[in-house]
Amino acid sequence: MTGTRILMPVFILMGSAAEVTKLKLNNGREMPAIALGTYLGFDQNGIVQSENKKLRDVVLHAIDVGYRHFDTAAIYGTEEEIGEAVRMKIEEGVVKREDIFITTKLWNTEHRREQVVKALEKTVEKMRLDYIDLYLMHWPMALNEDYTHSDVDYMETWQGLEDVQKQGLAKSIGLSNFNEKQIKRVIKEGSVMPAALQIEVHPQIIQRELVQYAQSEGLVVMAYSPFGSLVSRHGMQFSGPKIDDPVLSAIGEKYGKTTPQVVLRWLVDRNIVPVPKTVNYSRLKENIDIFDFKLNKEEIEEINKFNTHTRYTFPSFWQEHRHYPFEKIDNPIADPFIAKN
Repeated sequence: MTGTRILMPVFILMGSAAEVTKLKLNNGREMPAIALGTYLGFDQNGIVQSENKKLRDVVLHAIDVGYRHFDTAAIYGTEEEIGEAVRMKIEEGVVKREDIFITTKLWNTEHRREQVVKALEKTVEKMRLDYIDLYLMHWPMALNEDYTHSDVDYMETWQGLEDVQKQGLAKSIGLSNFNEKQIKRVIKEGSVMPAALQIEVHPQIIQRELVQYAQSEGLVVMAYSPFGSLVSRHGMQFSGPKIDDPVLSAIGEKYGKTTPQVVLRWLVDRNIVPVPKTVNYSRLKENIDIFDFKLNKEEIEEINKFNTHTRYTFPSFWQEHRHYPFEKIDNPIADPFIAKN
């Protein structure tokens, strides 16, 4: 399954201010070059859930302003409302199912091969859709139901993902939060080439080497947490460029864009699909309005200089797992999933 491939962008008109790029996957299918992230965050009670169909209504509005790609995961608890919104827009005649691209992810407690098909069948049933466009292994670490470490190898899990693609439950399959060594193993030992890799990418962690490697193998890279330090996290501000950063502001003024739009465009110009999250209607429109300008190489390199290799998703409570994909730290934080149980 090895070999260098070139990612080829194509273009479609999708009801927003300009044409929205699509990237061709290595199996011939196409992915819209921006996705609405639907993880609603984490608080003392666990993962935040949508109330009174709020997320469904956000997705309805997102479709109206041009979004065609939605990113979710089994653990987020948002699959059902995304499916409801998509079905409503199909019934209204606004879109067809083939116009919508849905990415979702397998959770760590369902990594045994026989569990994978059942997990995706549950997702498809929740969404009341016939298939998922892209199914990702959320993490390479397998966990037992009580969140203790499981001995299931991620290559067994990958066989399960190959099964769901063969059965037509997922049109494409891929990886999330894998490092280069782990990706190489999947490519070498698997029977199906991963179509995509979702990782954390923003100006504080540009992931140059990993992105280049994945793209050289024909994987489309998706970026979660694309704004980095531009936004607060858990109510706190972190070091790094902010909305009024002079470098980003100067680039934005040149193109008549906001600094978040500049950062999203920086990703698109690297052939990376950003996955920004918002439930704010005005920001929905702002985030997708990035396809009528393009950064030059010098501007991309200026933004690259913000790189400090800083992760915001850093589950160090799993770092003793044999398949933990990131660097280890001396004082790992507690596991919030176990802490709440």
